[in-house]
Amino acid sequence: MSTTAQKQTIVLVHGAYADSSSWNGSIKALREAGHPVIAAANPLRSIEGDAAYVRSVLDSIEGPIVVAGHSYGGVVMSHAADGHPDVTALVYVASFLAEPGETLVDLVTKFPGAQLGDAAQPVPYPTPDGGTAPDLYIDQERFHELFGADVDADVAEQMAVTQRPLALAAFEAPSTRAAWKSIESWVLMAEQDLAVPAELSRFMADRAGAHLVEVQASHAVTVSQPQLVTDVILEAAEKTAR
Repeated sequence: MSTTAQKQTIVLVHGAYADSSSWNGSIKALREAGHPVIAAANPLRSIEGDAAYVRSVLDSIEGPIVVAGHSYGGVVMSHAADGHPDVTALVYVASFLAEPGETLVDLVTKFPGAQLGDAAQPVPYPTPDGGTAPDLYIDQERFHELFGADVDADVAEQMAVTQRPLALAAFEAPSTRAAWKSIESWVLMAEQDLAVPAELSRFMADRAGAHLVEVQASHAVTVSQPQLVTDVILEAAEKTAR
């Protein structure tokens, strides 16, 4: 009888101002390592709604799962994976690990160094009730400097143009679940991160009892340092294989 563990499916959850293509640098290597991969399309509308969508992706998968989330995607992942019996590991990539009751506003103001909010520009969008609510975009002229300073300028320019906005309501809503309390977690901390500053990342990792990996990178580490991101995901998968 074979005792070889089944390879986990890797589910990748992008954050605000990005889309699933932000994981492109890791997808091929993860697949070559034998893992099925799904890069989920995070709606970026509300924590609860986004988490319900990602949870539906997790529920559609047979067998063990590792979930990796970047930035706001980590909050969504924390909700979506909470209590899920097939999730073996969580990987927070330049990401937030919120306690229930905490908002992203609470976290980014907890320590100095977060600068991305100063460049966020509100743009109204229509809501189902006939009203409007603000979406947040990053000023294209400041995107390279603040979001991905170590990304090639032409790539950063394209990222700025194609960015997907985050509804302000998601930024201000309190978290209600924290999967990292019950699922083994890894935190990849980007030392030059101006969205999730290193001091905040270290605090959240310590509070969660997570494995901490520190790298020299900007917030856009999934684009600028995809091999490092891949290595952490594969480490989490290997150490939690069933």
